[in-house]
Amino acid sequence: MDKNTITGIVLILLIFVGFSVYNSSRMNKEYESAVKVAQEREAKGELENARAEYINALRFKPNQPEALAKISELNSRLGMSNEAAKKDSTGVQTQAGAEAASRAIARSDSNRYGVFSKSAIGENDFITLENNKVELKISLKGGRVYSALLKEFKTFDSHPLILFSGDSTVFGFNFFTADNKAIETNNLFFKPVSDQKSYNASKSSQSVVLRLMAGEGKYIEYTYTLAPGKFMVDFNVNFKSMEGIVASNQNNLTLEWKMYMPQQEKGRQNEENYSTIKYKYFQDDVDGLPLRSSKEVAKADITTKLSWVAFQDQFFSSVVVTNDYFLNGSVTSTRTLTSRKYIRYYTTEIGVPFNPGSSNALKMKLYYGPNNISILKKEGLELEKIVNLGKNIIGWINRFAIIPIFHWLEKYISSYGIIILILTIIIKLVLFPFTFKSYQSTAKMQVLKPMVDELGKKYPKQEDALKKQQATMDLYKRAGVNPMGGCLPMLLQMPILFAMFRFFPVSIELRQQHFLWATDLSAYDSILTLPFMIPAYGNHVSLFTLLMTASQLLTMKMTGSTTGSDQPGMKLMMYMMPVMFMVVLNNFSSGLTYYYFLANMITYVQNIISKRLIDQKAVLATLEANKKKAVPKSKWQQRLEAAAKQRGISAPKK
Repeated sequence: MDKNTITGIVLILLIFVGFSVYNSSRMNKEYESAVKVAQEREAKGELENARAEYINALRFKPNQPEALAKISELNSRLGMSNEAAKKDSTGVQTQAGAEAASRAIARSDSNRYGVFSKSAIGENDFITLENNKVELKISLKGGRVYSALLKEFKTFDSHPLILFSGDSTVFGFNFFTADNKAIETNNLFFKPVSDQKSYNASKSSQSVVLRLMAGEGKYIEYTYTLAPGKFMVDFNVNFKSMEGIVASNQNNLTLEWKMYMPQQEKGRQNEENYSTIKYKYFQDDVDGLPLRSSKEVAKADITTKLSWVAFQDQFFSSVVVTNDYFLNGSVTSTRTLTSRKYIRYYTTEIGVPFNPGSSNALKMKLYYGPNNISILKKEGLELEKIVNLGKNIIGWINRFAIIPIFHWLEKYISSYGIIILILTIIIKLVLFPFTFKSYQSTAKMQVLKPMVDELGKKYPKQEDALKKQQATMDLYKRAGVNPMGGCLPMLLQMPILFAMFRFFPVSIELRQQHFLWATDLSAYDSILTLPFMIPAYGNHVSLFTLLMTASQLLTMKMTGSTTGSDQPGMKLMMYMMPVMFMVVLNNFSSGLTYYYFLANMITYVQNIISKRLIDQKAVLATLEANKKKAVPKSKWQQRLEAAAKQRGISAPKK
């Protein structure tokens, strides 16, 4: 091995050792952070939450004795038997364990909930509300939606697609009573108005009504209404005869919502990159936590009014919408979880306006469905902006050009691979005038290259670099060649390239669509699974990514031969870039890499056509003729010369 090879191997080993040390240090910090949060929760008396945080800490240091001991201690304090304290494979507390803990807490302090004490103990049951799109399981404990199943979709491994499910989900109002009792409706048991256990809204709207009793004729009423063919659920909350029960100075309630979001897609990395929390400012724009954030816990405190908050997955979302406005809010998104089953742990606390009178009605909506732009747009309030299509010009290109063409092609073509092919051809035809102009400029530069080389021989010294540059620019000017002429048309195409980069990974239309060897155009394609993991690249080989890389190298080789570039550093960079893209895009949507492959091949064909259309001898003759012509002076140069002449005439004679 030569010196360079040995140096490269040593550098790679150093990188791996450094990464291992960094990763170990990060795990220690994350473990200590989770334990600190658990201790804070325990100090506040939030035993269930503390227990969950200790379980989360085990994600970073499995089988840590201190954490295991604390979990065992908290199990005892919560009154959980060994059987009830068992966990399922996800690490989330089981239904039996949660109910046992709730009963233990209620028995230990019968006055904890004041007038709501009778609702602290109960047997949980479920009511089903469904239509042809969605099936909701509503829990009597908390009166919340316990799970949401989307009937038209499946997970990547062909299981029913459930947006969320389990007692780990929290959804309820927090407030204080007149006798200073802290009430969390999520932990109390509601009573159904009807004995009916199942409601089907496939043909007509159906409503489920639940009440949290606070005395005779006094209650908090939840009403869930689902219409046929809808993913949106009307959610109305009515506070009946609650004067004297809710604290008189309580002018707002806290809506607490927490949810574990399970993995739904094959490409976990891609799904993580496009999962976040979005929210819309009241009568203003949509914002959210940043995508692809490297932070383990991302947070945002929102001090202004809001219209909705969305827990977003790559292709599906759960959204709470108000018919009026929320006062404020705070959101958090946690990446590293105890179980690999989940992508994110989302939490939010939202301020809800409240008038402590005899009756209050809060009108809201809950959306459990796909991130489909057409469906979301019909619901209003700019919900379609949940789908991240980019900002400014990139977003405009997607919304007003790419998506309309894509949906128009959908009407006539069933294969999405063919749709992408035709879409690519349309885009390249629209851009061909710019591509041709770029190639024209490149051809002219190639003709001038021998003359530029002669100038290099004329000014070989380093101190003559400025003279050489001035002479070169003068040559270009006399020949009528703009050295930037080949770059500007390419720059005009960049927004479209970025727009497609945004479009493909979030297009639910491509989800689980087969084409050739790709089983899902929204996820990576794989022709070979590796027995090991390569950092950044993954443990599989994507054929579309390889084809994209090969086509990019082919196109670059043609461009390099056309421009006559012979600088070793430039050549190395030219060939390194496609390899870097290959590593980065190996885990991305196969629809995206398929599009880039097609775009590169069409560009290659266009360059061949352009080369045949351009007569280099005619170009050289034109350039020679231009060189002989006098270069016209610009108006600015004419004014400068006139001013100098005027100063010379009026100057006094010596």
